[in-house]
Amino acid sequence: MVNGDLRMDPIDMMAADINCEDLGLSRLCLMENAGKCLSDEIAKISTFTFSKPVKVAIFTGSGGNGGDGFVAARHLLNRGFEVEIFMLSSPNNIKSIDAQINFEILENMVPHISRLKIIKLNDSTDLDNIEIAKSKSFSEYIIVDGILGTGIKGKLRNKVKKAIEVINESNALKIAVDVPSGMDPLTGLVPDIAVNPEYTVTFHKVKTGVKKVSLDDESSVGGLVICDIGIPIEAEVFVGTGDLVRLNTRKSTSHKGNNGKILIVGGSYDYHGAPAIAGLSAMASGADLVYIACPESASLAIKQESPDLIVRGLSGENKNYLNLENLEEILKIIEDTDVDVVLLGPGSGQNEETGKLFNVLAKKIKKPLVMDADALKLVDPIIVKNKEDLIITPHLNEFKSFFNDYINNSDNGSNTNDYNNKISFISDSEEYDYNKLKEKIATFQNITSHINGTVVLKGKYDLIFNKKSFRINKTGNPGMTVGGTGDSLAGLATSLMSQGLNSYDAGALATYLNGEAGDLAKVRYGNGFSASQLSEFLGILMEDIVN
Repeated sequence: MVNGDLRMDPIDMMAADINCEDLGLSRLCLMENAGKCLSDEIAKISTFTFSKPVKVAIFTGSGGNGGDGFVAARHLLNRGFEVEIFMLSSPNNIKSIDAQINFEILENMVPHISRLKIIKLNDSTDLDNIEIAKSKSFSEYIIVDGILGTGIKGKLRNKVKKAIEVINESNALKIAVDVPSGMDPLTGLVPDIAVNPEYTVTFHKVKTGVKKVSLDDESSVGGLVICDIGIPIEAEVFVGTGDLVRLNTRKSTSHKGNNGKILIVGGSYDYHGAPAIAGLSAMASGADLVYIACPESASLAIKQESPDLIVRGLSGENKNYLNLENLEEILKIIEDTDVDVVLLGPGSGQNEETGKLFNVLAKKIKKPLVMDADALKLVDPIIVKNKEDLIITPHLNEFKSFFNDYINNSDNGSNTNDYNNKISFISDSEEYDYNKLKEKIATFQNITSHINGTVVLKGKYDLIFNKKSFRINKTGNPGMTVGGTGDSLAGLATSLMSQGLNSYDAGALATYLNGEAGDLAKVRYGNGFSASQLSEFLGILMEDIVN
């Protein structure tokens, strides 16, 4: 059912790690599993290489890798190893709460019944005085590199650089934890200097950069050992709290427009609320500037929704709905404002002339594109099928309408009616039946794979598809059947793409945030909340994210 690739980008690993908390699996438990597995592998390597337990030196930093080292030390002591821990970060500067807890456990093991020594290295000169740096006779010795992990950023500090040099110059057997310190875990590049281990013990899946390097130059990472630390596949598939780490942090030097500019093309004489709701949600989720291009008849009503929305009533003889007369004006708005993403469809209606305009726009717009509501019924999928920076956000009927030709022409081994019946929401019985759910997901993937963009299928469980990948969002509630919540979702997805997320991550995170906002609204207002109130709670959610 899921992608079996055993490599993983660091950001995806960070998200899955945090998402375990949503499932009730604590990160402290994961660290215990990682440290125990690391100790097991060290013991195996020691037996294979030296035929006995030997002295182990563990270098730790301020993050989770250091915590894995603290846990491993405990288990190695129980196996009869002598362990020295060299701390490059003071206890007060340990950033990981779970690592701090595991360090405190070691500190509480006084007086030392076990052969444990903890050395705190205050600066790079302290490294000159440790036994490893002063002597080369460490053939029966294991050094564990737990200094830096997947969160490496910027230039190496002098103390870290010196520690890596000391480790590399030693003739001890070297084992890196997850990623050799100094190596970029995403690209595999080494901007300065990195540990050169005989083995790299990695957790859950090999990080993308490490895998790249192992294929090109195995000597840079040594033998790869993958430890299963108990992260369920659901932590990768279910969108959760961890996916918030994908959001970019606003720079203190940023100015108006740096954090996202979007254009919403929609609205009509009958429907002015949809583009306004999309715009409000976009602003509440962080977009700096939201432009709305709409028929002149809808512009005043949209302006009255919020003074923060920049509304352009389009000229032309027909003032009630969008049409080809508006084409050049819309393209000029896109050029003049240099928006990051365009959203087509909210409240536009399904007039034939609007359809002609949308098809031309979908072909001419080179910016990332989000299509919702009426655009999904009007735009020919052939026009956008090769566009990767695309998100479409259909409910089930819109999904069937948009992909109608692919459904009818699908080589599925059954007649069209039977196949069409399989295109349905995940039922209560399918929730607990692996085979039925697998078949359901495969059916949708067979259809959505005909386009290169991201498909967000709205329902009790939102399903997010991009080629062979898929996610499931479980936030939200029945109160969100009220009109306009889909417009809020579209605005959110557009906003997140404008802030630098790719279409797949933006589509997935938008469903999570929209559902969370709906859950908060239900707590406050019951099932009587309106879609326009979601932006109020999106602001609260985004503030919590910043904090």
